[in-house]
Amino acid sequence: MKKSFLVFSHLFLCMFCFSSFAFGFTDPGPLAIGSKAPDFNLPGIDGKNYTLKSFQDGNVLVIAFICNHCPTSQAYEERLIKLTGDYADKGVKLVAINPNNPGSLRYDELGWSDVGDSFDDMKVRARERHFNFPYLYDGETEIASKQYGPVSTPHLFIFDKDRILRYNGRVDDMENPHKTPHSSDARNAIDALLNHKEVPVTVTKVFGCSIKWLEKKDWLDKAAIQWAKEPVTLDTISASGVADLVKNSSDKLRLINVWATWCGPCVREFSDFITLGRIYKQRDFEFISISADDPEKNDKALKFLKNKQSSGTNYLFMEDDKYKLIEAIDPQWQGALPYAILVEPGGKIVYSKQGVIDPEELRKIIFNDPFIGRLYK
Repeated sequence: MKKSFLVFSHLFLCMFCFSSFAFGFTDPGPLAIGSKAPDFNLPGIDGKNYTLKSFQDGNVLVIAFICNHCPTSQAYEERLIKLTGDYADKGVKLVAINPNNPGSLRYDELGWSDVGDSFDDMKVRARERHFNFPYLYDGETEIASKQYGPVSTPHLFIFDKDRILRYNGRVDDMENPHKTPHSSDARNAIDALLNHKEVPVTVTKVFGCSIKWLEKKDWLDKAAIQWAKEPVTLDTISASGVADLVKNSSDKLRLINVWATWCGPCVREFSDFITLGRIYKQRDFEFISISADDPEKNDKALKFLKNKQSSGTNYLFMEDDKYKLIEAIDPQWQGALPYAILVEPGGKIVYSKQGVIDPEELRKIIFNDPFIGRLYK
């Protein structure tokens, strides 16, 4: 992926995340320095419920508000893991809380992750990234998160032994995990508290994705209205045109789905392809559908596509000989519908599936491809 596009995409996401104020949403202000830690009772991914009392033996308590989908939060995962390990023998406890309501996330905000922000998704992320700290979910009611008032993910609140807030802000001043930060603010605060000293800097600004509060759920309604307005077209394509699609001379990862209106599994799974297209819409990715309906069924195929709001690139195979379509798409394909392939720029097929896809499996394959991937690998 081109570095310039990666940076632009990340800036777009951050601007999109911070645009909540334009829609009239008011994020609660962060807890003030000197405040007592608000109690909570939240479920952890390990099946236990946690309260402040769960960490009563800690000399210092770090509460980190993080999430799965945000690339900035992802960039700090390893540092939070290391911080937990480095201070474990010094009586420092770290607990992470996901404040996001997954229903308040637009599909295109999920394009920088392979999982969403649901409780089940949290279990997947923690397992794959080997979290060594409790990971709690507050997306259902957000009562606890509203009391702490995180601005973005990640956002840290550090309390002394008496659970008085002594630091509120960032982990450090360098988002890129491969570069050395100039100021390790969270560690400086922890070190000061362990040595019974004043925290040198008590408040810093934070950078990342805005919190997806419950009241932002109408974003999805607004997005649905916008998607419904996008034009849906259906062009014809020949076998040679299909072969050119597979050669993929673009700079995008290309997902191609061959389907037909008379194919039950095709019809049932088509919405999954639309969702994948929306999730990775802002990345170097495109979804292309090819209908294998008879050419005279053009109107029927177009009606189906409009119903599914398939506003991307759609084709109807124009030739009667469907075996030419098979050979043009993938000689390994046996010809049964539905059929999907994922093609990298240059024409390398990195995924193929005859039959119904597993959308979560395919999403991970897309996200782990080098042409998409994490912001910082």
